[in-house]
Amino acid sequence: MKFVPTFNKTYTSLLMLALITSLGACSKETAEKTPAPDANSSAAPSDSVSAAGVAYVTSQDAGVSVIDLATMQVVKTIDVKAAGPRGLGLTDDGKKLIVATRENGSISVIDTTTDEVKQVEIGKNPEFVRVNGNFAYISSEPSAKAGPPPKPGEKSAEDDDDEEKIPAKIAVVDLTKGEKVREITGGPETEGIEFSADNSKLVITNEADNTVTVHDIASGELLKTIKTHEHGDRPRGIKISPDGNTYLSTLEYGNKFMVLDKDFNFIRTVDTAETPYGISFDHKGERIFVAANKAKVLQVFDAKTYEKIKDIPTGNRCWHFSFTPDDKQILLACGKSDAIFVIDAEKLEVTKQVEVKNLPWGVVIYPKSMGSLDTKLK
Repeated sequence: MKFVPTFNKTYTSLLMLALITSLGACSKETAEKTPAPDANSSAAPSDSVSAAGVAYVTSQDAGVSVIDLATMQVVKTIDVKAAGPRGLGLTDDGKKLIVATRENGSISVIDTTTDEVKQVEIGKNPEFVRVNGNFAYISSEPSAKAGPPPKPGEKSAEDDDDEEKIPAKIAVVDLTKGEKVREITGGPETEGIEFSADNSKLVITNEADNTVTVHDIASGELLKTIKTHEHGDRPRGIKISPDGNTYLSTLEYGNKFMVLDKDFNFIRTVDTAETPYGISFDHKGERIFVAANKAKVLQVFDAKTYEKIKDIPTGNRCWHFSFTPDDKQILLACGKSDAIFVIDAEKLEVTKQVEVKNLPWGVVIYPKSMGSLDTKLK
C-alpha cells in the first residue's frame, strides 16, 4: 500500500484562510479610521450653484431672487414668509441670510442650504441689515410713514407728529439663539449701519434728524453725534474704507457725500449727482462708487483726490450694489427698472441686465464681497 502525504493540501488551506482573515481585518481597520461623512455638515451655498458664487436680491413686493454669478441668471426665488423684504446680510460662512421684512416688523433668518425660514420679531419698519460675527444688527424706522419721502425743502407729513421724534432702535439678534437679545438707541429713522475697524463701535445714519451717531457696540452708549444739516440733509449710506481710516456718508438731499476721519471728525464733502444713497469703496480702497438715484447713474470717484472718474448710466431707483467675489463686476439693484444692472468694474460699462421683478431693493453676494451693504472678508 502506497502512502500519499496530505499535509501540503492541509497547510495550503490553512494559509489561505489566515490570509483572508487578515485582509478582512485590515479592511475593517481602514474603515474604522476613515471618518464617516458628517450628516450635519453642509456645503457652502456657492457649491450648490457655481464656483463663481451667488447673489441674493431682495424685492420689496416679492421674496429673494438667487442669481448664479457664472451665468448671471436667476436660478430660484426664496419665499421669506413675510411681506416687504428690504435690507439683507450674510453670515461669514454664507449659511445664513438675514432679511428685514417691513410689514410684520421682523427679520427672516434663512438657511441658504435648505431655504428654511425662521422669523424673529424686531420692531416697527426694519430696514437695514448688517451682520458682524454671530450677531445681526437691524435698523428700524418707527416714525416712518407710508409713501415716498418728502422732496428736498418740503415739509414732511410727520413734521407736526410727535411720533417723528421717537428714537429708533438698532435690534441686536443672536443668530445662534435665534432671538433679539438687546437694542441700541439711535436717532429718529435710523438708516445705514457700519462697524469701526476694530469692531468696537457702531456707526449709524439717522435720516430724520440729520445726524450720524457713533455708539459703543457692547454697551450701546452714545459716544459722538455728527450733525449733517450744514453740509446736507438726510444721511443714508455709510461706509468705512478698507484701511479703516475714513468713513463716507451719503447726504441724499445735499447731493453730496461727507468724509470723516477715523475718529469721526468732519473732513469735507464731495459733490455728487442727484439723491445719492448706496456707497462703497472698491476692495483696494482706490475708488469710491456712489449710486445716485434720481440722476440714474453709478458714479465713480478717486478715493485719494475725490475727483470724479466717470458717471455710468443705469436705470430707475438704483440704490444698492455689490462687487462680485473676483472684484471684476458690480451688480446694482434698480428697483423701478425691475432689473439688476451688471457693470464691468474696470471698463466701467454696463454689460448686461438681469430681470428681477417686484422692486429689487438690495443685493449681497457669497463669497462675501465689497458693496454698499456688506464688506469683503480680509
